Amino acid sequence: MNAIASTLASIIGEESAVLPWENLELSQQQRIQQTISPQTPPSCIVYPRTQEQLAAVITEANRNNWRVLGCGSGSKISWGGLAKGVDIVVSCTYINQLIEHAVGDLTVTVEAGMKFSQLQAILAKSRQFLALDPTKPDLATIGGIVATADTGSLRQRYGSVRDQLLGITFVRADGQIAKAGGRVVKNVAGYDLMKLFTGSYGTLGIISQVTFRVYPLPEASGTVVLTGSAEAITQAASTLRGSALTPTQADLLSTKLVANLGLGKGLGLVTRFQSISESVKEQSNRLLEVGQKLGLDGAIYADGNEASLWQRLQQQMHTSATESTISCKIGVLPTAAVEILTQVELGLIHMSSGLGLLRFQGQEEQVLKVRSLCENHSGFLTILEAPVIVKQKLDVWGYTGNALSVMRRIKEQFDGKNILSSGRFVGGI
Repeated sequence: MNAIASTLASIIGEESAVLPWENLELSQQQRIQQTISPQTPPSCIVYPRTQEQLAAVITEANRNNWRVLGCGSGSKISWGGLAKGVDIVVSCTYINQLIEHAVGDLTVTVEAGMKFSQLQAILAKSRQFLALDPTKPDLATIGGIVATADTGSLRQRYGSVRDQLLGITFVRADGQIAKAGGRVVKNVAGYDLMKLFTGSYGTLGIISQVTFRVYPLPEASGTVVLTGSAEAITQAASTLRGSALTPTQADLLSTKLVANLGLGKGLGLVTRFQSISESVKEQSNRLLEVGQKLGLDGAIYADGNEASLWQRLQQQMHTSATESTISCKIGVLPTAAVEILTQVELGLIHMSSGLGLLRFQGQEEQVLKVRSLCENHSGFLTILEAPVIVKQKLDVWGYTGNALSVMRRIKEQFDGKNILSSGRFVGGI
């Protein structure tokens, strides 16, 4: 065991909680190397079992100026910029206990390493759920979801990760444990650190515990699929946005994605309604009528067929097809979504927010072309996953705003030694 690994094992008191780099499985080494630069491997990966052990590890890292890459299960460790000179990887996957589920208050508090799927199973026993739909839901941890602001189509009805986050506990860069927010829905005090930490990619602190608001499980669900010409899909989306209908999910799909899912031809609009049975049926039929008037092909999916459709949709957008795949998160004005989708093969954009996901097969020039198009529509394109060589050549974040100096000052305040996930965030922060 190398010197750093031995030191950390003595702090935690368990050699089994510290794995030297050479002892890691090849697949684990490869996954970590996809997010670090240069390709010099870290000394070890550390698995603290408690929040206090996590704090002790970060305290020692701060004292020795060791650079730390924090993660959960590692399902999104390759997202964002390349981390610089990582000395240790710290995984919170064993800090995973349920702290409190206040059923009547519709809140839940868990440690950051709990798997999303495990939390949903716990909530389902009380007919409640966390209204997020992250990538790789079977692997994603709660802390990782917050750190990367990872949610999808459910933002149509429930908003983003930060909209549902009520409180966090985190370990600062100096190893001190700090808290923000609380366990009640109404909580206003000082700076909104919860919003600051959401999507910060572990650069400000390592999240160890979170409190979310939760929602009752809906009684019934149904999904309407409309496919056809770009003009008709644009009109259908505009009509839906301006209507009294209340979908929980509504996504615009590219032509190839529609074909891959066997939904028909042309672009697609996939809309999910969840409520009482009568409401779901009524809203589904009304949207189907809108599509028929516009000459679109339409169908309603329910029960097992509906669940399969949304599962296959997620698999198409989040399963890496080849090593050259470039996955990108975008945001544009909702009215420009269809124009963007006509320029790509695989793409999905949320109808109301204009946020979405695009996939390219090694087409670096096409990525830059679409980024420019997004920026022309008051939007952005950020590279999530790509080969290391692509991330070394292209600006992963492509940030053109004027807040970079503010972000750097915040980083300086939270992590003056620059030891936490250095390089992963905007501007190399």
